[in-house]
Amino acid sequence: EKEFLVEISGTTVTITCPISEETIDWELNGEKSKNNTTYVKESHDSSPVNVSCSFGGTKREMYLNARVCANCEELDALAVTGIITADLLITFGVLILVYYFSKDRKGRASAGAGSRPRGQKMQRPPPVPNPDYEPIRKGQREVYAGLESRGF
Repeated sequence: EKEFLVEISGTTVTITCPISEETIDWELNGEKSKNNTTYVKESHDSSPVNVSCSFGGTKREMYLNARVCANCEELDALAVTGIITADLLITFGVLILVYYFSKDRKGRASAGAGSRPRGQKMQRPPPVPNPDYEPIRKGQREVYAGLESRGF
């Protein structure tokens, strides 16, 4: 069994009836008209429509809920594929450029606001001596004389 063929372009809706006769009775939401196998409705307002076409005792019905717009552009699959591919190539190109330009800066010191100027290396002052761990000086061996090694 054949089906309705619906074509939408801008705000024009073209409906082809599955009954193949020369003169067909069309009915769209109560409006009746006689036409050939195709019915063209110009300036469709995207409202749902009950469509029927009949010839003799044969009647076919359809509920049409087509969204149309005046300023829409139709794109084929090749154009959409081309747009997506170009977008991906540009994105990867920018990513590679950022990688290579940032790669050169890794070894350099940043001159940001929080960095201090790097001149000569400053030496640390000697640590404060701890009296418990003073080094043995010449002539003071008797302090440590009681710490003799024990034989096991």
